Amino acid sequence: MVKKKQRFHGLILGLLIMICTSLVVACSAQSTTPEPNQQPEADKPKTGGTITVAYASEPDTLDVHKSSGGDMGITLNMGGSLVYKDPVTKEFKPYLASDYKISEDGKTYTFTIRSGVTFHDGTPLTAKSFKDTFERIKNPKTKAKQAGMVMMPVKSISAPDDKTLILELHEPNVSILEDLASSITQPLSMKAIEKYGEEYGRNPVGMGPWKFESWKPEGVTLVRNEAFKWPMPLNENQGPPRADKLVIKTIRDKSVLLPALENGTIDVAFDVPAKDIKKYRNNPKYQVMERLRAGIPFSLYMNLTKPEFQDIQVRKAVNMLVNKQAMVQAVLMGEGEVAQSLLSSSTLGYDKSLEKYGYQYNVEEAKKLLDAAGWKVNGEGLREKDGKVFTLSFLISARFEKQAQLLQAMMGEVGIKATIQNLEESAYIDGLFKGNFDVTLANFSYDDPDALYQSFHSSQIGAGFNIIGLKDGKLDALLTKGRTTAETEARKQVYVDAQQHLLEQAYVVPIYSDKIFVVVSSRVKGVKWTSNLPDYQDSWVDK
Repeated sequence: MVKKKQRFHGLILGLLIMICTSLVVACSAQSTTPEPNQQPEADKPKTGGTITVAYASEPDTLDVHKSSGGDMGITLNMGGSLVYKDPVTKEFKPYLASDYKISEDGKTYTFTIRSGVTFHDGTPLTAKSFKDTFERIKNPKTKAKQAGMVMMPVKSISAPDDKTLILELHEPNVSILEDLASSITQPLSMKAIEKYGEEYGRNPVGMGPWKFESWKPEGVTLVRNEAFKWPMPLNENQGPPRADKLVIKTIRDKSVLLPALENGTIDVAFDVPAKDIKKYRNNPKYQVMERLRAGIPFSLYMNLTKPEFQDIQVRKAVNMLVNKQAMVQAVLMGEGEVAQSLLSSSTLGYDKSLEKYGYQYNVEEAKKLLDAAGWKVNGEGLREKDGKVFTLSFLISARFEKQAQLLQAMMGEVGIKATIQNLEESAYIDGLFKGNFDVTLANFSYDDPDALYQSFHSSQIGAGFNIIGLKDGKLDALLTKGRTTAETEARKQVYVDAQQHLLEQAYVVPIYSDKIFVVVSSRVKGVKWTSNLPDYQDSWVDK
């Protein structure tokens, strides 16, 4: 494999995961690594049995191109990617591509597609499979969501023969491999798409270890792909999955989730609240998997198209009104980190020196800034300017209800009247992208500092994750430079400079970096991480 020296690449969608669940957009790169506190597995792995997993969000569709990101916990298991990220070296290595090379100008990526891979419907995987998949994403008729954002840097796709795939980029972009290591760019069976048409999202066909069987109210059922013999090299199990079935349920209510784990209804609980994790640690009945979320911390986003937030004094005041340490304690029970910059400490580009540019909790100074901006306290104790009361509506989903209530109280401390609009998850995400909010709460799980480009570059307004309408020429130049800088340390410095500018302008309130907790029943062995989601290729059921 040939590639530029000292090139750094990193993703989440982890999606999208926008979401994997929240701005979430999270794009989950194909890279697995053992969990340090994983239980010892003295017994020989067994075949058979069912692994049942629970997520908080139900997918809108299982068509990865049209999904808002809630499909990731399911479709990740059904597909594969051109490359994967080595969990130790962080290098990108061939997977469904047997080799790849990057041109000297960084704009042409040539992949050699491996032989012997077939889709679940028996169709062979070729370079044309990827070409057709990527062109479907880019076709406006598809109305691709997160997948469309991921493919924006790609100018053209060609497949001169069955083994060769060529991607031409509009400009050099060192983060493109992060997205090509994501399940959101997995190849899809065009035969199945033609067969099912608009119903493909209920009848997905991939080429991964698990095949779609059904989608019923009680959950999505995947079955073992008996023909699967092309796992990633880092997997211990180089054949089909050991379990017979993988069932994915939706359990939104955390008060229902944990009893389901404890009574054996489910085996794996994803995104367990920090307040509940203590009871499962050091308990032989369970394995606790945890990691600090990479990407942009949980933050308060101000809609910059609103007149109030076009005043930097107001933005700085809002930053100073947030008691971040109190939120880490109240929401995360101390299981997280206060965020003073726009990248979490587990992401390239984080630098502790940025803390001096962040805003400390200071109610009195916030009052002075609001006074200076013309927002005076009226007879009812509310901030008012030119006869208009300072009111804010928080757009959230149920996942952020407690955080919103705390912030509502913090805003009220200085006379800002805040209300909460709590919507169902898909309506919340729709509201984010349409800019239908005054302020909102979100995080962006992504294992690369390019999360900043996707969230704050002006080109991403209406087409990407720039939901706040931020237009800043200096910031645009820095974020573009970050995409085109290959040398790791130089690239890191670019993102340090970008974060400093974001902090100085007080565009966003970074609040905390949280941990992702997954609790696994001891009857299921060998669960490992991808970037932000569990992987079951090496798993087995101790029946």
